[in-house]
Amino acid sequence: MNNENRPEWMNDEIVQDISPEKLDFLEKMYQNGHGKNQKELMAFMMPMLKQAKEQNLIFTPQEMNAAITAIRRHSTREELAQMDKILERAQKGK
Repeated sequence: MNNENRPEWMNDEIVQDISPEKLDFLEKMYQNGHGKNQKELMAFMMPMLKQAKEQNLIFTPQEMNAAITAIRRHSTREELAQMDKILERAQKGK
């Protein structure tokens, strides 16, 4: 995918040190998860995370934080609210 067709968050300087393979994986997750409710998103993410592991796409905490920061910078208020709910629920699950 060339830079013009990428979502804005993928061109953010904060994610430029993340490998193209990892960014492509995150883009698939972002595109396919976009618009799903919380329950649908959780059901969708579990197989995606398994696929990442099988492809040896291991994200460091710094990479995940950078990706989340970039996505948040380029999200609507509604998308931010949905992300906050998901992240809050993920934290409670730990």
